[in-house]
Amino acid sequence: MTGSDKPPQPGRSPPERHEGSGTSAAGRGRSPSFWRRHRRALSTVLGALLAFGFFYYLLPRIVGLGPTLKALRHGNGWWLALGVVFEALSYVGAIALFRGVFSKPEDRVDWKASYEITVAGAAATKLVATAGAGGVALTVWALHGYGVARTEVADGMVCFEILTYAVYMAAMAIAGYGLWLGVFSGRAPAALTLVPAVFATVVILVVLSMLFVYQPVETFLLRRAQRSSGKAARRWGRAAAWPRALYTGLVMAIAMLKRRDPSLLGALAAWGFDIAVLWASFRAFGHSPPGAVIVMGYYVGTLGNLLPLPGGIGGVEGGMIGSFLAFGVQKSLAVIAVLGYRTISYWLPTIPGAIAYWRLRRELRRAGGPRQPSGPTSRNMQTE
Repeated sequence: MTGSDKPPQPGRSPPERHEGSGTSAAGRGRSPSFWRRHRRALSTVLGALLAFGFFYYLLPRIVGLGPTLKALRHGNGWWLALGVVFEALSYVGAIALFRGVFSKPEDRVDWKASYEITVAGAAATKLVATAGAGGVALTVWALHGYGVARTEVADGMVCFEILTYAVYMAAMAIAGYGLWLGVFSGRAPAALTLVPAVFATVVILVVLSMLFVYQPVETFLLRRAQRSSGKAARRWGRAAAWPRALYTGLVMAIAMLKRRDPSLLGALAAWGFDIAVLWASFRAFGHSPPGAVIVMGYYVGTLGNLLPLPGGIGGVEGGMIGSFLAFGVQKSLAVIAVLGYRTISYWLPTIPGAIAYWRLRRELRRAGGPRQPSGPTSRNMQTE
């Protein structure tokens, strides 16, 4: 935490100093004002009201969400309500996976903390979209506040991302190859089936290869850093940290697989139920495309999160709509279904995410800032 983030020290706050002695003397006998006595509670309520007003009244007008909400009224309310349930279950899966990776007996990362960090991190990702940078930064800050050692935070974050995106890449490869080979029903444009499937396969193979070649790759990158100078040296140096990080994250993930940790099902639930929201949105406004088409349209569209846009706004919608049009989905259905999905998966969790962030920040302040980690500074993971 920075200096400005340090919690107030116990005891009475020092009296305010004023330039004039008369003013100082006059203020000595006064009791604290109502605002000073209830400042924290009133600030929380005021912040919540401002956030609600911003997200409910102002933000829809800024991004043009108002017309979308009007159009959504023509959809089947039961299917949209089912989509909301699916989105909640998707968050439950992400929370379970997060707790499975980071919770230990000596840590305070329980279900409540896992909920607040996951939901607040999702809200931060919407503000700084580039590959989830905002959510990662908030998660690291929160874990430090809960006393998790820096090495454990780094290793756990890599493990969490590996487990999460292993499902992403595997599903994209299976659906892409399946559509291209005719195993699954639906159109099969090569740019949206074969190319993403090959890309996913390459990513999977490169990451898995770090189990065997991380040391020579790390040595090669370090030598390039030593032979370079300036920005190039710094880039090679940062790249050299990745092989060992991927190796450590893979070891942790394999250890969880070997002990059949039930939290691993959270990765499947997080992606599966979020895709189910898109399916329910299609059903709310018409018929649903084949399952493999929905999966590919979803994953190709979510690559828009890599664009430097707040929450991927515009990039995700455009990617998904364009993908479904290429798969032969009717234009009007694709547009309204994707917008319905984004309304449920993007906008609805934002207010709970903001509230979770405020609660998380208040709790860490009350705890006196980052707690000293107990026990070993890194997880003792074994690859039997």
